[in-house]
Amino acid sequence: MKSLLSSLRTLACAALMAPAILWAQVPQPPEIAARNYMLVDVTAGQVLATKDIDAPVEQASLTKLMTGYLVFDALRAKKITLEQRLPVSERAWKMPGSRMFIDPKMQVPVDDLLKGMIVQSGNDATVALAEGVGGTVENFVRLMNEQAKALGMTNTAYKNPEGLTEPGHTTTARDLATLATRLMQDFPEYMHYYSTKQYRYEGTPASNSNNRNMLLFRDPSVDGLKTGHTAAAGYCLVATSKREFPNVGQRRLLSIVLGAASENARANESQKLLNWGYTAFDSVKLFDAGQAAATPAVWKGTQSTLKIGRPEAIVITVPSGSAGKVTTEIVRKDPLVAPFTKGQAIGALKVKLGEQQVAEVPLVALEDVAQAGIFGRAWDAIRLWIK
Repeated sequence: MKSLLSSLRTLACAALMAPAILWAQVPQPPEIAARNYMLVDVTAGQVLATKDIDAPVEQASLTKLMTGYLVFDALRAKKITLEQRLPVSERAWKMPGSRMFIDPKMQVPVDDLLKGMIVQSGNDATVALAEGVGGTVENFVRLMNEQAKALGMTNTAYKNPEGLTEPGHTTTARDLATLATRLMQDFPEYMHYYSTKQYRYEGTPASNSNNRNMLLFRDPSVDGLKTGHTAAAGYCLVATSKREFPNVGQRRLLSIVLGAASENARANESQKLLNWGYTAFDSVKLFDAGQAAATPAVWKGTQSTLKIGRPEAIVITVPSGSAGKVTTEIVRKDPLVAPFTKGQAIGALKVKLGEQQVAEVPLVALEDVAQAGIFGRAWDAIRLWIK
């Protein structure tokens, strides 16, 4: 078992895939009764604690996170609509395991199928969505694997869209964290499905209406994401929570707990991880979104300086009580010669805690700077030569 902090703060997913550095005095996480776990500060893009995050595991219904990702992508691309009614095939109707209890006589709106898949973990709803988006389940699975590769999920293979046990249908805690983070970042408009506590489609059994994520009923800060269980996978939960903190605003954590002993255990261990992450670490906002971290000199441009920073707030997470020891240093290759376009990589912000570097944040141009005219360029060329 290790407790880690990521060495990168670029994008959250890049941090999840990057090497991590061990802090000299990092808080030790509590004992977590699970085969694998991971805790991520999504706001800062830092990994706070891990156990066997690259070991292959059965996916169970956590598979449906990728199914949801592809359905949301199809919705945004207007390939389908929430109001569109999809047919229920014999294949969907006959799916074993968790069900929404739809049948081939029905035409079910995509909105309801999403609730059936996410809230009820319905395998029948999942297959109906897969067929609606991919044409066939087999083609949809191909899309799932292509998307996993595109997201950098290097140790994940999908064999089906619902998560029933099948040889080779495996993932890792790290890949699940990557997927969950991108799901939240890429499709915030659809995240309300994951915080829905109860749902039942008209005419189906009421006993199947509760979301299996028990933390939704226990902790008001929890707003997702997905449970999973098979005999091979054990009890699994990908949970996320956001809480308000002074001077930082909302801070979001993501916990991955795999292979717990029971439904109650996966909820308890996830809650334990989340609570520890909020109390053992502090978030420090170094710069607001769009705030210039520096304004270095520019040569051969239509203006003499360039604002550099990040379009999003630069936030790091450090052990509680150590925020006063944080220092920063900007590194870049000078001279900076125009032109520059907004978003262009310029340098990096190195963040240290005491003498130890704990993060490196890529900095970009926050504005465009055009190239100067011929006389301006000539004058700066002379100045650079003299310098």
